[in-house]
Amino acid sequence: MIKFWKKDTPSKGAPRRQVQPLWRNRWSHLAVIGLTLVSLGAGGWWLWANGWIERTAEDVKWRLIATSGDLGFTVKEVLVVGRNQTTKGQLLNAVKLARGAPILAYDLDAARQRIEGLAWIKSVTVERMLPDTILLSIEERLPLALWQDRGRFHLIDQDGKVILNDGLERFSDLLVVVGDDAPQNTARLLDLLQTQPHLMNLVESAVRVGARRWNVRLRGGVDVRLPAKDPSVAWSSLAEYERDHGVLKRGVRILDLRLPDRLIIRKAPAAVTINPATGQQT
Repeated sequence: MIKFWKKDTPSKGAPRRQVQPLWRNRWSHLAVIGLTLVSLGAGGWWLWANGWIERTAEDVKWRLIATSGDLGFTVKEVLVVGRNQTTKGQLLNAVKLARGAPILAYDLDAARQRIEGLAWIKSVTVERMLPDTILLSIEERLPLALWQDRGRFHLIDQDGKVILNDGLERFSDLLVVVGDDAPQNTARLLDLLQTQPHLMNLVESAVRVGARRWNVRLRGGVDVRLPAKDPSVAWSSLAEYERDHGVLKRGVRILDLRLPDRLIIRKAPAAVTINPATGQQT
């Protein structure tokens, strides 16, 4: 007997099984994404390795800058804040900026480095003030003292940096310091000396001794030898001695304060008169 197998058919009302497309299958979906990323990554790497992306970005940048100039983004004014000692000519030469140049093309960092190379400039901030202004905020060095080194004078600032080597006549009233490490220690010395204004007004110069301490020269040729330890205490003691006993009016040449709680005074040799007729002292 021949048997006929009946094909199973879904019963009435039962949901039919749906065929799921390839792109709706979860694992297939992830595979497609992975292949796409790999393809894009390989292509992007090739473009980057060949410099296409960089060249294109640079080209787009300069096209935008050129367009910005047509829209009015050009330099019309340079504002400067904080300039005192630096001349206008020196600053303009360092700025290197022409009126009407595209403001977005101006290299702010390069300008900052050039300006900070000027003698008086300690630091500067260079900013764009769109659409047409460059702002320079300058901090100049403050002259502190004249450093005498091997017969030459140099103007130094608070940090001990040399500002100028020539044209120092207008700074002749500043303190003169001597010694290899004098510039780095001058600011602290002046802070110390200014604690006694009466004595400070008498100070002419200071010599750094052994990279440890100072000898201070007062008007009238008086040398004050300060200690390496607690020089401020010694300086205060000298002010007290002068106030109570007038030690500076006694023809002294050396005031040695290097020993604690003691002042050693050395006077100038007494003048000697010789009678030319007899050859004897009178």
